[in-house]
Amino acid sequence: MTPQSGDRRRVVALVSGSVQGVGYRWFVRGRADAAGLAGSATNLPDGRVEVVLEGPGPAVAAVLADLEGPRAPGAVAGVDIRDEPAQGSTGFTTA
Repeated sequence: MTPQSGDRRRVVALVSGSVQGVGYRWFVRGRADAAGLAGSATNLPDGRVEVVLEGPGPAVAAVLADLEGPRAPGAVAGVDIRDEPAQGSTGFTTA
């Protein structure tokens, strides 16, 4: 199947648990870069990490699965996901 513009997906995932100070954002960045996704991974004041992913739907789904997979650093307690309209974002940032 060839990706079409309608296949583009944007999600915001709030990851809770022990995910700050353990390399979690850099793990997400590596997975997103490998999948060709745009977005960001940002530490929040409440201890969660906000992950934004945008790109082809199947690639977004694969990285979402990795957020709490066995290779994720730290200890993920939960991932709350919401879909948003795609914005045509490019690049990936960590903050």
